[in-house]
Amino acid sequence: MSTISEYLWPEDILLDIEVASKDELLDEIGRHMEREHGLLREWVVAGLNRREQVGSTGLGEGIAIPHARVEDLTRIQIAYLRLKDPIPYDAPDGQPVSDVLALLVPKRATDEHLMILADATQIFADRQFREHLHSCRHALEVKSLFESRA
Repeated sequence: MSTISEYLWPEDILLDIEVASKDELLDEIGRHMEREHGLLREWVVAGLNRREQVGSTGLGEGIAIPHARVEDLTRIQIAYLRLKDPIPYDAPDGQPVSDVLALLVPKRATDEHLMILADATQIFADRQFREHLHSCRHALEVKSLFESRA
């Protein structure tokens, strides 16, 4: 089974990100993916926005998992962003979001990304995991925490 930790690298763990809205967050994800992985920011942001139009990817409890299929992507890309200040996100519980797991998959994605989404939903449902995640101060600590849940 594929897990988040197989795809989440320290350079894709961004802590204390300052954004004021969902649009700014999605753009920040796009800029990061362009800078670190050479993906076109516009394609990333467009894909994430299309998915948000279908329905919010906010899960509740301060968690969102924006995800999209992206043109010319050859492998699954994951980024974790912890926001400095929570933002409104249209989550089912109405709570603002501070923890974001962005998932980008190739256009011809297999069911592997569905397994990763299920894994993420299960992990983030654990209050103790979320508390440990919030106490992490460095990317390597975050990576290690996700690995411990594999």
